Amino acid sequence: MYAWAIDPAGGEPLFQQLVNAIRRDVATGRLRPGDRLPSVRDLAKDLVLNPNTVAKAYAALETEGVTASRRGAGTFVADSNARAVLKSDERRRRFREALEAALSDAVHLGMSAEEVERTIAASMKRFRFDEVTPR
Repeated sequence: MYAWAIDPAGGEPLFQQLVNAIRRDVATGRLRPGDRLPSVRDLAKDLVLNPNTVAKAYAALETEGVTASRRGAGTFVADSNARAVLKSDERRRRFREALEAALSDAVHLGMSAEEVERTIAASMKRFRFDEVTPR
């Protein structure tokens, strides 16, 4: 069901790596609304993480509206409308920060503007923009 790789030697906190992996799978359609995520205990065991790390990631995803917990049933991918809970200004701010970090990396890697544009265009085809409800 999932193929999330967490790199303990990576520079990003482990819980954030998990949050990003799950977000990416939701955005690309690998995880669909209603899909059940593994339990905290099972995922912690599979990824060799502390259960608190997984719980922190799940809590962050729920706060963002990416997932929803159902008492006694588990954690599920939320529907598109629930995922759009962040205010418009906050969504734009987060996106701008992430984009600027990626563009900074592109500059340091020596990529041209045209190469960056082609890469972004190709990558966008993998994501489900048509299923996001504009707000």
